[in-house]
Amino acid sequence: MITKKVIIILIVVIVVSLFVYQKYFKKEEIDFELVRVTRGNVVREVSETGQVKKSEELNLGFKLSGVIEQIYIEVGEQVKEGDILAKLENSQLKIQLQEAEANLELNQAQLDKLLAGASPQDIQIAQTSVDNAQLSFQSAKQSLEDIKSQGQDNVESAYEDALNILDDSYLKIANAFNTADLIQRTYFTKSDQQSVTVKENKERIGNAKDQTKAYLDAAKANQLHPDIDEALLNMKSNLNTVSDALKIIRNTCEDPYYKNTVSSTNKSSLDTHRGYINTALTNVANTQQTISSTKITNTINGNTYQASFDTAKGQLRAAEDNLVKIMAPPRQEDIDLYQAQLNQAKAKVRLLEKKIEDTVLKSPVGGQIVRVNKSEGEIVQSALSDALLTLLPTSPFKIEVDIYEEDVVKMEVGNEVDISLVAFPNTTLEGKVAFIDPAEKMIDGVVYYEVIISFNNPPLGVKPGMTVDLIITTGLRENVLVIPGEAIKEKDGRVTVQVLKDEIFKEREIEIGLRGSDYMIEVSSGLTEGEELILR
Repeated sequence: MITKKVIIILIVVIVVSLFVYQKYFKKEEIDFELVRVTRGNVVREVSETGQVKKSEELNLGFKLSGVIEQIYIEVGEQVKEGDILAKLENSQLKIQLQEAEANLELNQAQLDKLLAGASPQDIQIAQTSVDNAQLSFQSAKQSLEDIKSQGQDNVESAYEDALNILDDSYLKIANAFNTADLIQRTYFTKSDQQSVTVKENKERIGNAKDQTKAYLDAAKANQLHPDIDEALLNMKSNLNTVSDALKIIRNTCEDPYYKNTVSSTNKSSLDTHRGYINTALTNVANTQQTISSTKITNTINGNTYQASFDTAKGQLRAAEDNLVKIMAPPRQEDIDLYQAQLNQAKAKVRLLEKKIEDTVLKSPVGGQIVRVNKSEGEIVQSALSDALLTLLPTSPFKIEVDIYEEDVVKMEVGNEVDISLVAFPNTTLEGKVAFIDPAEKMIDGVVYYEVIISFNNPPLGVKPGMTVDLIITTGLRENVLVIPGEAIKEKDGRVTVQVLKDEIFKEREIEIGLRGSDYMIEVSSGLTEGEELILR
């Protein structure tokens, strides 16, 4: 009979055994979260509060020092936002850019050659091609089948690209419709002929959008080549319709009654979207041509390889050996070195492109030129103390805001700004960075820089001194590879991630681009869409 004392001893033994097992023998489960590499947009923003002020003269100058090649304006002349005012001589920069681009091509070629698996085996492969010149008829037959298969892959790839073009074209039509709808609802709500014209053409765009969506959905659902061909034909027709409708709406905006009512921003938006539509029209036409030429090429290649069927016997074996050589993986450290050199060359090209862009002085806002301080051929310094000209903005108001030194380095003149006036809580306006003062100002021991924001069509009742909430877009990358910032590790200038491949996590170095305000990061190279990473 089991006594009470024995039962207590057994319980103690079981508890101790469980403790020892949990502490020393049970394997600890690794807790981690996976994240997938996706495509999306990365936006970097700076949020700040400023005040409405009366507009004052702006001193404008170049970011670079140099010789003034041409001045395009005169005192008293009215200019619009974005107008080119002057240009520095930049031939030397263009030569440097050509050299940098050539170096970039060289680095790309070196990396491509490395990835292609170039090795001492090349001589042996060439000898193999000679030694196996008399391979069997079956090898030649297989070669022909491979060519036909590749041709079919090319056709399928062309049609896959066509679906992407159709998607992009539909998006541009949808965006054009949204713009036309906004303009119609904002300005053309009357029963006059102009409003009727705008509404009718907006509806034309809407009908085109709906029709292209139906054809696109059918093409995606069926994945049949005839459906995609028909969708391309329909898209081409509707893109022409949308382009024509946008032109009519844009012309109507210049009607004497509406010319000063419709904002220049809305007019520019119509022009921009019509440009997008025309680009899409070109892309659709090119896609149709690509599909046609791919099919013709496949026919020609098939006939060519059929005609040279007997002589292709040895070539097949050489091609197979060459493929083995190409597939031989290079060392990862060599890939990293060549990739780093390529990234450095890309950065040099981007830097020079930016410098060339900075040799052109554009008007940050609309206004009147009140002074021109330099002449063509003079040397100008890269400082606003050596201002080239003075501009009096058209808008009676501006917004002044003090930006922290860490944020101001991310900003440029021309950055878009969302403007919310505290006194008008339901109104959001659009503006742009018009001026960044190069001189710092100390506020409570912290370095700030004064930034001027321009905005058009302020609501009635705006007064100097009103408080304004600002969201300044300092960077935007659209349709790029993105990952969360928690997935990366940075050390000694290297950025790495842990990639899941074949159920094993491997460290991989990547190149990153823009860092978004929402902690999402653009991936410039090193990853492909769909790969899975550890989220740290």
